[in-house]
Amino acid sequence: MDKIAMFDTKPYDRTWFDQLNTRYHIKYLEPKLTPDTVSLAHGCRAVIPFVNDTLDRTVIDGLCAEGVEMIALRCAGYNNVDRAAAAGRIPVVRVPGYSPYAVAEFTMGLLLTLNRKLHKACFRTRDFNFSLNGLVGFDLHGKTAGIIGTGKIGQIFIQICRGFGMHVLAYDPFPVPDADFSYVSLEELLQKSDIVSLHCPLTEQSRHLINRDTIAQMRDGAYLLNTSRGMLVESEALLDALKSGKLAGAGLDVYEEETDFFFEDRSDSIDRDTILSLLVSMPNVVLTSHQAFLTTEALHNIAKVTLENLDAFFRDGSLQNEVR
Repeated sequence: MDKIAMFDTKPYDRTWFDQLNTRYHIKYLEPKLTPDTVSLAHGCRAVIPFVNDTLDRTVIDGLCAEGVEMIALRCAGYNNVDRAAAAGRIPVVRVPGYSPYAVAEFTMGLLLTLNRKLHKACFRTRDFNFSLNGLVGFDLHGKTAGIIGTGKIGQIFIQICRGFGMHVLAYDPFPVPDADFSYVSLEELLQKSDIVSLHCPLTEQSRHLINRDTIAQMRDGAYLLNTSRGMLVESEALLDALKSGKLAGAGLDVYEEETDFFFEDRSDSIDRDTILSLLVSMPNVVLTSHQAFLTTEALHNIAKVTLENLDAFFRDGSLQNEVR
């Protein structure tokens, strides 16, 4: 059986890989893929990294030196891959869409929690505090949602927002042809939206798309949602906007410096990121640990497509879902 190394493995990752895999000996590894752990792929024909694994030139050089033939990402994003270092040396494939519903539905969950103070209400009632003071929210019906990025996830979130009776504005440098929603400029979207939600990939152009200048263009008292990539938002600028009241709140499932923290239990560590600590402590922030994708359906699809990507490559060298 071909040996495959899966890095940054959690128990929920194994469930569907164990059920669907019939061909490979998968070496499940808890450590992330880094220059220090690349040697763990020795003897393996492929590696299965995740979103926060390191795939820079040093790691890619190491994988090639170990004889690894391909990189099969078990995620959609590939901003952690040095594509120039991999080009012509080791192919990289991904899972382009595992469950857009999972992420879009979670985004609405963040908004509802943030707006209606559900997290605060739950903590109160556990202490038998049934006061409603400080729990006032607002109707989503009639409000304007600005959706930045109209791929599958963005389009589904648009449908969800419409189900709540919200008006929708969209921005994307690559608009969907014949869309049944209105595209506007980024500036207009920021100026007119009560809620701004990010559903775009991380590129050089989109890095820190939300920064001091773009926040200044947003409505006073707007909410920001980010379930895409942490580096889309300049965290220090966001923190300042939340402190000043320029923004009323933020629902975040990602953070720009999340690699050393997210997906791990760091509750006993005193080595904490200062800005992340401040964001977590803010009463108008709901921050989760990159879990928007985490549904049974998504985990099934991730395992299924990853194994299909491996099968195609080892069958005849074909590359399904190649990262270019």
